[in-house]
Amino acid sequence: MMLHPELLRAARTAPATLVRATALLTAVTAAHIAQATLLALTLADIAGDRTDRLSVLLVAVAAVLLLRVFLIRWQRLAAADAGARIRSILRDELLVQVGRLGSAHSTAARAGALRATVVDGVEGVNIYLSRYLPQFAVVCLVTPTLLTWIATIHAWAAVVLTAAVASALLLPRLWDRALAERGKEHWDSYEDLAADYLEALQQMPTLRATGAVHRRRQRLEIRSRQLHRAIVAKLRVSLVDTALTDIAIQAGTLGAVLLACVSAATGRATGAESYLLLTLASECFRPLRDLSREWHAGYVGLSAADGIAALRTARPAVPDTGTLALSWPSPPALSFADVRFTYPGSDRPALDGVGFECPAGRTTALVGPSGAGKSTLLALVQRHHDPDAGAVSLDGVDIRELSLAALRRTVAVVSQETYLFAASISDNLRLADPDATDQQLIAACRDAGIHDEIIALPGGYATVLGERGATLSGGQRQRLALARALLCDAPVLVLDEATSAVDEHREHQITRALRRAAQGRTCLIIAHRLAAVRDADRIVVLDRGRVDAVGDHRTLAVAGGTYAALATADLRD
Repeated sequence: MMLHPELLRAARTAPATLVRATALLTAVTAAHIAQATLLALTLADIAGDRTDRLSVLLVAVAAVLLLRVFLIRWQRLAAADAGARIRSILRDELLVQVGRLGSAHSTAARAGALRATVVDGVEGVNIYLSRYLPQFAVVCLVTPTLLTWIATIHAWAAVVLTAAVASALLLPRLWDRALAERGKEHWDSYEDLAADYLEALQQMPTLRATGAVHRRRQRLEIRSRQLHRAIVAKLRVSLVDTALTDIAIQAGTLGAVLLACVSAATGRATGAESYLLLTLASECFRPLRDLSREWHAGYVGLSAADGIAALRTARPAVPDTGTLALSWPSPPALSFADVRFTYPGSDRPALDGVGFECPAGRTTALVGPSGAGKSTLLALVQRHHDPDAGAVSLDGVDIRELSLAALRRTVAVVSQETYLFAASISDNLRLADPDATDQQLIAACRDAGIHDEIIALPGGYATVLGERGATLSGGQRQRLALARALLCDAPVLVLDEATSAVDEHREHQITRALRRAAQGRTCLIIAHRLAAVRDADRIVVLDRGRVDAVGDHRTLAVAGGTYAALATADLRD
């Protein structure tokens, strides 16, 4: 039977519980063997008209049956405990790994496929490890012992049964490669379908607005048929595996029965030995039949193992090699020194020699046309990527020398893509600071211009939001995310189009509030609309990956160039 290295690694996370489940399963199997032995002796006594110990044997059979009932219950509880522990540990590992991989991996991977791996794949692993592995251990422990016992009763029967056991275990291995390929096709099809369904559910308003619901449904039907074909293809190979195992078991059982009959007819074996040979031959194959059943039950885990291994061993685009855990008592200056960066596969650099400084405790705005490199610069500040050349520094310290945890504590980012959880407003805010008081929440929301709208809600700060904050407007979501960032109390605050979803009047109010909130912080504002950056202490203009100009709004507006063109376009809008 198939043992995947990734699943064996996962099993080592909870060895004690697995050992307990395996020991109890061994005890259950021993109870089956004891029952078979007692029944063989009972039948021999009945056939030989020996009744002196019949009542004792029947009571012993009943006692073993009762004991087995309790052993099975305890074993199932132990297996469930082992599975729950492994499942919890493995999911925690995968979630931590997803966080470690960062947004570069999340952008490339589909959310539905990741969900299928972390949820359904791990659930399949649970069955494989808590049920299949203990049964495999029982086969390795009990079956050789039984064959040795049978050899003391009838040597040729032991030879026949050994050959049958070996055939049942080894012949299906000829199809392992084909089964692994079919299993991968099945899991890939399942991930694709899960990803498509999640996207369809999340984007249903867009599909309705564009009249694309029918076309999306057709795509999902195609995906469903692909999954169906993959399942059927896997079943074809799996049925061959099962058939070979069953043929070997039936042939071995038949051989043992014939040998027992011949021995009994020729007088070479006593009645007790003949009955014992028959019952032990059946018990010899019981662990194999159970192993085949558990293998099919846990095959989803085996199919998902490659995906789990790929996720667990994936390397982040930026390794966390920094060792410094600095904290700044006063806001640090953020500087870019001759920064160059080209995305993999691109034929031109996204940033080409960018250099400027965001003075400590001041507000610097970064503007430029689409494709100028603003988002790339933000990605470098967050270390989603590292520059190909040059450096991004905080008070002269290259951020690559900081641990990622220290960098996250230093730089708070509010992007135009905000995420709010299906929880209360206060819980969403306290993601930034679990110990924040109600007064601190209110102060942050006042600075972000959202407090008055929150208290107008029926539950105030206890109002439970819909998934992704669906019960709020786009502008409210952005301002709530802004308040959450202010609660971080990070010395560097980066706002990436943080007011793009609000009107100009609200934007002006938030901008003024931000200037108050940004006091004591180094603030970098990235915006398309110039109304959000007019009052910045310093404005840096990017164009085609280079710094085009640096100055304040008044100076740049009359100097011509890219900024003046942006201002003119802004007025037209």
